[in-house]
Amino acid sequence: MWKEQNWQNNKRKKVMNNPKATTHAPHIHTKNSVRNVMLHVLLALIPAIIAYVYFFGFGIVLQITLSVFFALLFEIISLKLLKKPVGLFISDLSAVVTGILFALCISPLAPWWISLIAMFFAIVVAKHLYGGLGQNIFNPAMVGFAVVLISFPQSMSMWLAPHSIALYDMSFSEVLSAVFTQSFPANVEFDTLTQATPLDSIKNGLRQELTMTEISAQPEFGKLGGLAWEWISSLYILGGVFLILKNIISWRVPTTVIIATVLFALPFYLYNPDGYISPLQHLFTGGLLLGAFFIATDPTSGCSSPKGQIIFAIGVAVMTVLIREFGNFPDGVAFGVLLMNLSAPLIDRLTIPKAYGQI
Repeated sequence: MWKEQNWQNNKRKKVMNNPKATTHAPHIHTKNSVRNVMLHVLLALIPAIIAYVYFFGFGIVLQITLSVFFALLFEIISLKLLKKPVGLFISDLSAVVTGILFALCISPLAPWWISLIAMFFAIVVAKHLYGGLGQNIFNPAMVGFAVVLISFPQSMSMWLAPHSIALYDMSFSEVLSAVFTQSFPANVEFDTLTQATPLDSIKNGLRQELTMTEISAQPEFGKLGGLAWEWISSLYILGGVFLILKNIISWRVPTTVIIATVLFALPFYLYNPDGYISPLQHLFTGGLLLGAFFIATDPTSGCSSPKGQIIFAIGVAVMTVLIREFGNFPDGVAFGVLLMNLSAPLIDRLTIPKAYGQI
């Protein structure tokens, strides 16, 4: 491999020294490296992470640490087995971003082995078994999340209540004990420590034939969506706008996801406001805006053509709304993204722009 790289480097030098020489397309190079892109993504996530800590405590920091550690561990093992330069690929920060995106989707009280299993499927299976960075057809973070959500639904449902309505605030040491040993504070009922997410409350409430008005009156709901989640979701928008302004992501995907979600959810809501989730609750509850700005915009597992990006985003929005309204899982962002990842090659093939000069 190194001989091949040396040959390529020598070829480039000859071309550079010969002004009449030409190389294969493309001839325009971007200033953005993978590392630079990932650094911008990490910066864009910081406000939402700070809000997450404010509302739910430092358990999210622990989950991020675990996920990033296991992601880097499996990245190093995979690179060594594939005989690729470890330092070169570790420094691109793609595994770090995968770990953080996954951690933002799980409970602060999730057992430590949840991250272990999820990062194995994300890094080893979804990423390196498909050829590594740039060749994976599925978003690695969503693959890891989907595997543990389907396999361990009970462990994934142990969410802390926001501090403002929590009946008992767990200290960081108590969170550590819960994550690593599954032991909780003595003389405190389990239901006092944890609660359902807003989307879980909606799903369970509708099954019990409660109206959306009655469900939304519960303390875990705010004005726009889930209490605390409406603030975190707003900061995902802020981070996403930052990435758009820096030309890190295209505006098409997140904008289309938001518009398509509103347009697709609105008829259900207008037909029966007490039986279906409102468009604003769809946007500001759960991980839809995280998915819109940070996951569906993945250039490797998404579409590359402009029309394809719009179709891809519409598919993510429609699948998310359908699963939330009619599926067994409370949230459908991960499944929507993965199903559209599977469709992305075909969509790109059907929407590829004509080459210049063709009729």
